[in-house]
Amino acid sequence: MDRLLLLEDDSALLDGLQYVLRKNGYEVDAARTVAEANRLLAEKPPYGLLLLDVTLPDGTGFAVCEQVRRGGGTAPILFLTAADEETSIIRGLDCGGDDYLTKPFKLGELCSRIRALLRRAGMPRQEEPSVLRSGPLQIDLLGSKAALEGRPLELTGMEYRLLCILVRNANRIVTRRALLDALWDGNGNFVDDNTLSVYMRRLRGKLERDPSHPEYLRTIRGLGYQWKEAGE
Repeated sequence: MDRLLLLEDDSALLDGLQYVLRKNGYEVDAARTVAEANRLLAEKPPYGLLLLDVTLPDGTGFAVCEQVRRGGGTAPILFLTAADEETSIIRGLDCGGDDYLTKPFKLGELCSRIRALLRRAGMPRQEEPSVLRSGPLQIDLLGSKAALEGRPLELTGMEYRLLCILVRNANRIVTRRALLDALWDGNGNFVDDNTLSVYMRRLRGKLERDPSHPEYLRTIRGLGYQWKEAGE
């Protein structure tokens, strides 16, 4: 049985979520404050997944997430955020969160997200292959080159790096901040926000049949970008 940590300060919502999660076969430890969550994390065996509200009486779910990641914790983290907290969604993904749900949400969707995250976390880690494939796209990691439907793509170094990041995170949102951080190098070379937009537009022009209606490289407004695998 998977053990979950649920951090939520709304008593009615907390009780309802505990009931539903237990009915779905999960063991749930509940906390109403950051202090309670930190105590449970310190005293209990590692959890299979963390459900964290963002705004708590004594802090934020972000702080809990950051502490877990600093300590080497790899359990999936799902944030529960208010519908209008776009900045909270971005910060949650940047600080180590895996997914988010905006309130109010359907309980069926919550359980579906939890199952998907637990499946992903339970997959054995394998050595990265020398070739990445996603639908008609093939990336030769050893040769640093890519082809679409067998046709070589003429990519700049930056476009190639962006494509690799997105395909490695296929079907997941990659925030603009995460991309900017990944493209910065130790020599002080960096990409600013406007330049990133230009690179993404050029990359889409090389990948999409109709760049104005992208099939693969999608913009998630206010958050970042997503590589959508064919058939997903």
